[in-house]
This record gives sequence, structure tokens and C-alpha cells, in this order.
Amino acid sequence: MGVTKIGVLTSGGDSPGMNAAIRAVVRSAMFYKLEVVGVYKGYKGLVNADFVPMNSKSVSKIINLGGTILQTSRCMEFMTPEGRKQAYENMKKEGIDALVVIGGDGSFRGAKALFEEFGVPVVGIPATIDNDIFGTDFTIGFDTAINTAIDAIDKIRDTAMSHNNIFFVEVMGRHSGAIALSTGMATGAEVTLIPEVEQDIDSLCNYLKIERRKNKTSGIIVVAEGSPLGSAEEVAAKVKERIPEYDTRISILGHIQRGGSPSCNDRVLASLLGYDAVCALLDGKKGVMIGQVNNKTAYVPLSDACSKHNPIDKSIYEITKILSV
Repeated sequence: MGVTKIGVLTSGGDSPGMNAAIRAVVRSAMFYKLEVVGVYKGYKGLVNADFVPMNSKSVSKIINLGGTILQTSRCMEFMTPEGRKQAYENMKKEGIDALVVIGGDGSFRGAKALFEEFGVPVVGIPATIDNDIFGTDFTIGFDTAINTAIDAIDKIRDTAMSHNNIFFVEVMGRHSGAIALSTGMATGAEVTLIPEVEQDIDSLCNYLKIERRKNKTSGIIVVAEGSPLGSAEEVAAKVKERIPEYDTRISILGHIQRGGSPSCNDRVLASLLGYDAVCALLDGKKGVMIGQVNNKTAYVPLSDACSKHNPIDKSIYEITKILSV
């Protein structure tokens, strides 16, 4: 028997474009005469049977909204075999025979467990601002997040130039430097610090001293959360200790990078992946993530999407350094 009723949930950290993906899943399913059930609060909603029927009106006027109308949360109960069994039983009781999971690698681990332990047809849609999911060129939310960061850093540079400040701007990316790398290049940052590249404070300070001798007394240092030199506050303190004549300031962009109306790119990507997810389930595909590689649909086993990560392009990092001289 084929798929007749699809459940859709969002899990993990929210990212702009999740609502556009929900909309695409719901409307694509309706086009193919399938029922759709929304699951509130991610896997917690599966465990607690927090379901709501969805139709075209349910997703009207949400394509431009940030966040997720289905909400998201952590669920410790789902991490246990008993919790997952309860989730599966609730799905069966509701008549849900396939599931679309919108989220990142942690969300896909939950999807993989449902697929492997109970045979649930599951398809994942990559939505995370970190852009570090294996098997897709871009994840939903990344484009919006970097544009939010770029807009903020452009404004910060105005102040830096007016007051001769060196600003240490911290962007999200505990394990991935994708946001820092893109925003560093796009804003002409003097230095970009990312988790994937080892750096030392002496080299950084020597570079800044050279810049100061060129009479460059203001600038932007973009610091990813997971920088090997520490947080923006820690890096700024080390620089100030070694070069006291610099007037240093700190700005932590934080969760503004997660919110806001999704960009055109994220809306289009979310719409395409949402449609592709429904088509994949109808074609009998399961236990896969839907991505895009070179503008073509790619199907990636959830086991790979969970365990592998997209590496940053080190050549882009080197170009960023060259262009900052």
C-alpha cells in the first residue's frame, strides 16, 4: 500500500525558510491527493500525539515568515527506545504512514532512528543556518542568515570608521565557519576567524600592527563562535593586551541571524525541496535527505546526512586573506 497520509515536523534550531518548506510539503501533498498532518514541537509532538490536520489554508501567507509555525523543541524522551516506540504508536494511531522532517543533522538522527527501528518512510529536508549538511550545496536559512549578518556588519563598520574602533563581531558557527567566511568576504573584513583553520594570536596581532603602521586604525574582525582563539570577547581582550593603542569594541550578533523574513533564495530552495520530498515519498524513497547539488535534486542516505559534514572551501578562506591586505 502506498503513502496516503504524510506527517511534517520541524526540529532543531529554527532557520528562515522553514515555513516555506512546510507550505511546499502541504500543498504538494494536497496536489497529489494526500492527507497532511502537522506535528507540533518536533519529536515532542510525536511522543505526545500533538497533531493538527493541515490544508491549503493552514499554510496561507506563511512563505514570508521566519521561524516555524509548527514550532520546535528538544525532546529527551524521544532519545530513549521507549519514547520512540510511543512516537511510532502515535503515528500509527493517527494513520500517518510517512514523515517529512525539516531540520539539521540532529533532527536527521531522529528520523534515521524511526526509519531503522520501525521502517517508517522518512524523508529529511536540510534546514540550518550553518550550511554544514553533507549532500547539499546549500541548506535552508543559510542565505538569509548571512545577509542578516552582512547588513549588521555594514552598519558596524560605519561606527568603526567614525570612531577609529576595531570591532570584533561574533557570528554563529560553533563547528562551522560557513557564516563567518561568507560574511567576512562580503563585508571586506580585515580578519576572519573560523573553527576549521588554526590561527594564533601572535600572527593576528602582527598583522594588525602592520595595518596600523599603514595608518589603518579601524576595522572589522569576524569571529565564528567556534574560533580556535576563543569568543569575540576573548580575542578582543588578547589583542588589547598586546596592542593597547587599539580602541577595541565587541558586537555579538547572536540569534538575530536565525530570525527574519527568508530571502528569495531560501524561499525558492525551501519550496523546491518541499515539493521534492513529497515526490520522493510517492516514488517509494525513504531514509533519505533531499538536497540540491549543482541545481539538481540529490538523494542522500540519512546515515550520511547525520554523520558527515560539508567542509568549507579553504581556497575561499585564502582569497579572503588576500583581499583583506
